[in-house]
Amino acid sequence: MARTVLQQADIARALTRISHEILESNRGPDNLVILGIPTRGVLLAQRIAETIARIEPSATDVQVGSLDVTMYRDDLAHSLTRTPAPTSVPGSIDGKTVVLVDDVLFSGRTIRAALDALGDHGRPRAVRLAVLVDRGHRELPIRADFVGKNLPSSTDERINVHLAEVDGDEFVSIESTRGESPTVKSHTVESHTAESASATTKGRDDA
Repeated sequence: MARTVLQQADIARALTRISHEILESNRGPDNLVILGIPTRGVLLAQRIAETIARIEPSATDVQVGSLDVTMYRDDLAHSLTRTPAPTSVPGSIDGKTVVLVDDVLFSGRTIRAALDALGDHGRPRAVRLAVLVDRGHRELPIRADFVGKNLPSSTDERINVHLAEVDGDEFVSIESTRGESPTVKSHTVESHTAESASATTKGRDDA
C-alpha cells in the first residue's frame, strides 16, 4: 500500500524553495545553467527555471536543458537495454554554475554518471545538485545541495514520483516492495532504472 508523502502543492512549494536557494547560493541568476536528468528531472529543471524567472525578472540568461547519462552508467552490462534520451546543453557551460536536477537521489550512481557526461560538454565553474527527494542509502560520496524533501526509507521501499506532464497526476509516494516475488521485484527495480517515460515508471531507484 503506497503512502503519499507529497501532494501537488507540496511539490510546488518545494520547487519554489529550491529556486530561492539556488539564487541565494549563486548570488543571483547570472551564469546559471540548469540541466535536468531525463525523464522527470528535465521537467523539474524546467519548472525551476520558470520559477527563477518569476522571482528575478532580470534573469534573462538562465539557461535550461537536459543531460542524458545512459551511456555513462556503470551498470550497462547488468541492466535492461536503455534507449538514450536527448541531451540538450544550451550553449557553453565553461565558467558557469551548472545545477543538475533529478527527481530522486538514492545510491548516487546516476549523479556520478551525470558528472562524467557533463565533463564532455565543458568545464563549469561549479556544479550543484538539486533533487526533489533524497531517500538516503548512498553508495558514493555524493550529496545534494538543494533538497525538496529528505525521506528516510528502507531498501525494501520504493519511491514513486508522479508529475502531471507525463503521469497525468502529481504526487510523491512511498511503498513497500516486501512480499513481491524476486522476479517481480527485480523487474520493478530494473524498469525504474531504465527511466522510462511511461506511466508505469514513477521514479528511479538507482539515482
